[in-house]
Amino acid sequence: MGSFANFRQLDYLGLDDQLSEDERMVRDAVRSWVTERYLPIAMEHFEAATFPMELVPELAELGVFGPTTPPEYGGAGVNNVTYGLICQELERGDSGLRSFVSVQGSLVMWPILAYGSEEQKRRWLPQLAAGKAIGCFGLTEPDFGSNPGGMLTTAVKKGDEWVLNGRKMWITNGTCSQVAVVWARTPDGIRGFLVEEGTRGFSAPEQKHKFSLRASITSELVLQDVVVKDSARMPGAIGLKAPLNCLTQARYGIAWGGLGAAYACFDEALAYAKSRIVFDKPLAGFQIPQKKFADMATDITLGHLLALRVGRLKDDGKLTPSHVSMAKRNNVMLGLEVARTCRDILGANGISLEYQVGRHLCNLESVVTYEGTHDIHTLAIGQELTGLPAYR
Repeated sequence: MGSFANFRQLDYLGLDDQLSEDERMVRDAVRSWVTERYLPIAMEHFEAATFPMELVPELAELGVFGPTTPPEYGGAGVNNVTYGLICQELERGDSGLRSFVSVQGSLVMWPILAYGSEEQKRRWLPQLAAGKAIGCFGLTEPDFGSNPGGMLTTAVKKGDEWVLNGRKMWITNGTCSQVAVVWARTPDGIRGFLVEEGTRGFSAPEQKHKFSLRASITSELVLQDVVVKDSARMPGAIGLKAPLNCLTQARYGIAWGGLGAAYACFDEALAYAKSRIVFDKPLAGFQIPQKKFADMATDITLGHLLALRVGRLKDDGKLTPSHVSMAKRNNVMLGLEVARTCRDILGANGISLEYQVGRHLCNLESVVTYEGTHDIHTLAIGQELTGLPAYR
C-alpha cells in the first residue's frame, strides 16, 4: 500500500532557499494538515464521490480560504507565492480539495473584493474566509465553455430589481453554496450578480457519474425567473474582462496545484520502485525506470521554477494573463504526464486507490480541461507571441 506519511518533496536544485521563512512555514503547516487530516480519508471520499464537508472549519482555521484577502475583510493578507504553495499542498492531497479552496478564494472572494460594493465585501468576505458560507462561480454554460462571451444567461432590469434566466454547467461547490457569483448578459453587456441560496427559481442540482474529481461537488446552476435586488449586482463587474480576470486568479493557483499532484506521484513511485524487487533487484535499479525518474525530476524542477517566477511577478504587479496561461498549461500537463508515468511504474498496483497515482491521474484529466483547456492556453500564448488571435 502507498505511504503518504513519509512524503519528501523533490528539491533537486535546493529551491527551498528561494522561499522566505514565512512562505515555508505556511507551506509546512498546510502540508502537515493534508498528510494528517485529508490523505487518510482521500480514498474513501474519492470512491464514494463525496467531499468531506466536516473538514471545512479546519480549512478555515488553517487560513486557506482567500489567504491573500486583506485582514480587514477576514483574510490573512499573505503574498501570492504563499498562496501558490498552499494550492500545491492541497492538490498534493487531491485536486478536488484544491478546487474547493481555490473556488472559494479566487472565484468568489476575489471578485467580491475587486468588483463588489463595500456592503457586499463587509457582508460576505469574513463569512467566506471563516468557512461559515461557501461560494461558487457561475460562468460556464452547457454550450459555451471556451467561448464564455457567447453566454445565453440573461439579466433584465425591472425597477430596482433584476430578473435572471439561464443555466450554468460544471460548477464546483454549487450544490453546497450559500452564494453564487453569476455572470449574465444584460442590454449593456455582461454583468456579475450575487445570487443567494434559497432565492425563488434558483437551484443547484449536483452532477453525478464522474470518473474524475470524484471527491468534489460539481453542479448545474438553474435560474428560472430569479429576482434579485439591484444591491445584488457587483457594481464593478462590467464586461467579459471581469470574469476573465477572476479566472486568471484561479489559474495561477492551479499552476501550483499541478505541481503538488506531480510531487505526490513522484515520491510515491520512487519509494515503490526502490522497494519493489524485480529479477532479484529493486525496480529502481534498472535503466528504463531511472530514465523515467530523471525525466520527471527535470520536468518537475522546471515547472517549479516557472510557478515561482510567475508568483514573484504577480507579487510585483507585473503578471499578465498569458504568463498564467503558460504556467497553467505547462504544469497541469506536467502533472498529468508524471501521473501517467508513475502509474506505469507501479504496474497493476497503479490502478488501486490504495495508492495515489491513479486518483491523481483521473483528477488531472479534468484539471487539464477546466479553467481554460490546454489547447486554448496554447492559443493564448500564440496570440501573445504573434499578435494574431488564431481562435477567431
